[in-house]
Amino acid sequence: FSTAGVGKSSLLGMIARNSTADVNVVALVGERGREVLDFIEDSLGEEGLKRSVVVVSTSDQPPLRRIMAAYTATAIAEYFRDQGKRVMLLMDSVTRFARALREIALSVGEPPARQGYPPSVFAALPELLERAGITERGSITGFYTTLLSTEQIEDPLGEEIRAILDGHLVLSSRLSRVQHYPAIDILQSNSRLMQAVVTPEHGAAAEDMRRLWAIYEEHRDLISIGAYKPGSDPSVDEAIEKREAIARFLVQPQDEPAAFDETVQLLRRAID
Repeated sequence: FSTAGVGKSSLLGMIARNSTADVNVVALVGERGREVLDFIEDSLGEEGLKRSVVVVSTSDQPPLRRIMAAYTATAIAEYFRDQGKRVMLLMDSVTRFARALREIALSVGEPPARQGYPPSVFAALPELLERAGITERGSITGFYTTLLSTEQIEDPLGEEIRAILDGHLVLSSRLSRVQHYPAIDILQSNSRLMQAVVTPEHGAAAEDMRRLWAIYEEHRDLISIGAYKPGSDPSVDEAIEKREAIARFLVQPQDEPAAFDETVQLLRRAID
């Protein structure tokens, strides 16, 4: 979930290049032609292209083609899943898929509803997104970008997508402005499945990091102007002490992969 220009395409490219999936299926729906070329050549790169299928429908194409690009990419991912593959499906963006559906629906006389989107758009979203997942043969892990007009995520389309997906990575323009990349806001981001798939120690370390980051953000203004007196609150003192280590952990260069076990070790080190 992000506004424009905060690094979502770069993040998708990092995920595609460094994933351990057997096959990547990338759907670029409603993107500008130049952005498509930049994503394929720069963000995805030669390494990512080696095991990727890319489906493209640019913004100048008719809405029906943009809709079919999303469905086609999902069908390709399902094909590889049925072959027993572990598939990663990346779609940029589901917002433009919804806008294409809106264009078609309004042109045939369907009345607009929430945020100008006809009811059929909200009915189509789960039909598309629920096709990802695990079967007895293989799996599809889906990443769907949602383009927000503002960072107030409580818009009808964003809320509908949040309700369907199991995890949410929220990108922050404030973090982007200070060159903190990936610009993931860990306090706004969430995973419904994390505690079910990580060890208790890993889960506790992640919760501790979020707690310390939240405490620092809550007192950021007081700390910035020097109004906070050290020793007033032990939890704030701890958050200040570990803030730099946590910030270093959360930053990752685009060309620097990180193994899962190594990342967990760095997480524990940052809060120790």
